[in-house]
Amino acid sequence: MLEWKTKYLDYNMSDKVIFSGVQPSGEIHIGNYLGAITQFVDYQTDYNSIFSIVDLHAITVWQDPIALKNSTREVLAIFLASGLDESNNIIFNQSQVPEHTQLAWILSCTSRIGWLNRMTQFKDKAGKNKENASVGLYTYPILMAADILLYSATHVPVGDDQKQHLELARDIAHKFNTDYNNDFFRLPEPLMTKSTTRIMSLRDGSSKMSKSDISEYSRILMTDSNDQISLKIKKARTDSLKMPNTSKEAKSRLEINNLLNIYSACTNLDKEMVIENFASKEISIFKKDLSEVLIKTIEPISIKTNQLLKDTTYLDKVLSIGASKAREIASKTISKVYDKIGMINK
Repeated sequence: MLEWKTKYLDYNMSDKVIFSGVQPSGEIHIGNYLGAITQFVDYQTDYNSIFSIVDLHAITVWQDPIALKNSTREVLAIFLASGLDESNNIIFNQSQVPEHTQLAWILSCTSRIGWLNRMTQFKDKAGKNKENASVGLYTYPILMAADILLYSATHVPVGDDQKQHLELARDIAHKFNTDYNNDFFRLPEPLMTKSTTRIMSLRDGSSKMSKSDISEYSRILMTDSNDQISLKIKKARTDSLKMPNTSKEAKSRLEINNLLNIYSACTNLDKEMVIENFASKEISIFKKDLSEVLIKTIEPISIKTNQLLKDTTYLDKVLSIGASKAREIASKTISKVYDKIGMINK
């Protein structure tokens, strides 16, 4: 029987509230896990935590319907297998809470085109073909703002690539408050990830690890088998030198530096200590040890994830219950917003 803490439904303005969303647009890799999910697990003890699988954001580019459903369940399964407690957090998929899109429309009427034109991620994602990009891809930062403001989030975990969108959410909230002469929306603060280290591609140390990379050997997936992990690390691009002796030397060798960062993050060892432990050794020795570290990290999560994925009824129930709890908060927010902007909503 799933239960829920009532504090998530009745928190007051002095409470700390986190909102974070993860797109179900592909498979979860070690970069997602180390950069976000492990920290979600830590945050749940100190914050009222709301985690959404943002499937509406995912469809800004075309998604296969069956694959989208499967990916949504897989993200949830990895959340649970990693240690997120569905009884102490609100975990749901975005599309089950229609207030997200309701608030997004209102905020789109508050936002300014010039603000969206400055969003660099649209330019990066649309590339040279921006005339054929979806309108949703252009306006999704407004939906992101709605996601956050709907729950009066005080903090939003962000990396460097998302700070601009959080600044937009603050600008939108401030303009709404000014337009309607109130302080209704909180201005959310960034909660910078504890590790500032990005996990990069195993094939290119200058590019972020990505689920969209054409090469499957560019990333370690949280559902990879032990053999797959070992093979990907063995094939990971490196130079022909021995392991670096100093942090300065490591930073100048991008691919080795990335592998050192992964090792450090998985073991919670200071990177300097990892460098010292492997100084001047053959890279093959380090790679073998790194494979074992990754297997130790991923294997129990992978096993539990696969077990959970066999029970889609349970996973769907978790999402449904989470959505019901989210709507208890979201419906109150949207009702108050309607009242403030002059809409009859009885």
